[in-house]
Amino acid sequence: MDARAHFLQLARYNVWATRRLLDAVANVSEADYRKDVGLFFKSIHGTLNHLLVGEHMLWYPRFARGVSPKVELNAEVEPDRDRLGQALKGGAANWLPLIEGWPAERFDGALNYTNMRGQVMSLPFAPTLAHVFNHGTHHRGQITAALTALGHASPELDLVYLLQEEASK
Repeated sequence: MDARAHFLQLARYNVWATRRLLDAVANVSEADYRKDVGLFFKSIHGTLNHLLVGEHMLWYPRFARGVSPKVELNAEVEPDRDRLGQALKGGAANWLPLIEGWPAERFDGALNYTNMRGQVMSLPFAPTLAHVFNHGTHHRGQITAALTALGHASPELDLVYLLQEEASK
């Protein structure tokens, strides 16, 4: 599989998993949604905000425009849970056309940006992009564990289920 195809698959997975997770979270009471359940970003809400910050407000601009905005990783950038869900869905979908537009050689290059401490960074492009999708998977896993601990249904988010869905179409 070539790099573009691989990352397009990860981007499709990100859209699919984000939608499934948000569908499950929609059934959670406001109290459980905002409750500190011991996650790194405390609550389901805090963790979803972190996903918006990390994936869409930091990494997406770095990959799309070479800019590195200043925003705190634990910032509550969207207090409204419905708007937060829409922002996460829209942000996940934005990766697909971005990746589609990159030439094949881009994946073998470097990503240059300034980190949040003002340090100039140059990292290998493809592994850093893999980090973005892996990061989302990590935090979605935390949220599914929180859902289970709170007594709510947790969606199946394994990549293989997306692959099975795509194969059956």
